[in-house]
Amino acid sequence: MRVVVIGATGLIGSRIVAGLRDHGVDVVPVSRADGVDVTTGEGLGRALGGAEVVVDATDSPSHVEAASVDFFNTATRNLLRAAMAAGAEHYVMLSVVGATHAPTGYFRAKVLQEELVRRSPMPHSIVRAAPLFESVDADCRSVLGGGSVHVTPAWVRPVSADDVAGTVARTVVGGPRFGALEVVGPEEYRLDDLSARLLAARGDVREVITDPAALFLGVPLLLWTLLPESGAQVTDETVAQWLARRKQSADA
Repeated sequence: MRVVVIGATGLIGSRIVAGLRDHGVDVVPVSRADGVDVTTGEGLGRALGGAEVVVDATDSPSHVEAASVDFFNTATRNLLRAAMAAGAEHYVMLSVVGATHAPTGYFRAKVLQEELVRRSPMPHSIVRAAPLFESVDADCRSVLGGGSVHVTPAWVRPVSADDVAGTVARTVVGGPRFGALEVVGPEEYRLDDLSARLLAARGDVREVITDPAALFLGVPLLLWTLLPESGAQVTDETVAQWLARRKQSADA
C-alpha cells in the first residue's frame, strides 16, 4: 500500500507518517518544503503519483473565516482532482469535532471541506478530532502579557495528537468509511479548567478567567459545541497520563 500524506510536517501529519512507517506501510510525506503547493496545485501530480491512499492533513494558515474558507475550498478541490487523476482508492481527511455544531468562522470552512469530500466520487473517510492537549496547551501559552488568560467554559473531550494520528493510520489501512468518525479522549473537561491545569503543570501562575465570550479557533462557542455526536471513538490517554508522558520526554 502506497500512502501519500499531505501536510506531513504538521502536529498530526508528522505522527501519521511515523505511525504508518512503524507498521511497514510505504509512506510518502508531502509538504510545501517538497515544492508542493496545494493552493496552486503545483507539484501535486508528481507527489501523488502511484498513491493508493491520500491523507489530507492540511490546515489553513489563518483561522479567519474568509481566509480559511478560501484555503480549504481551493486546496481540497486541487487535492481531490489530483487524487482521482492518480487513481487513488481512498481519500482520508482530517477534520474537527464540533464543526457541524458551529458552522461559522473556521468551523464553517471545515464543514465546506467535508462537503467537498463527501460529494466527490472518491471513496473517503473523515476523521474528526476533539481539541488536542497539545493545541489547548499552546493556545493558552500564546497569550502574551498580563496576569490572566480568558478562556471559554465550553465542554471538551480532549485527546492527544498521538491518539488522533493512530486513529487516522488505522482508518488508512481499514478502508473507506464513506462517512465521519469522531475521536475523543476519555475525560470531559471545561476548556477553562483544562487550560488552568495545563498552565499550572508548566509552572505558569497566570489566572485563567472564565469568559463565555472568549473565542476558540476564532469562533464563539456554546457550552456543548465541542462535544461529539454519539458513537465517537474514545481513546485511553487521560490528561494526567499525557502530562506525565510529556514530563518524562522533557526529562529524557
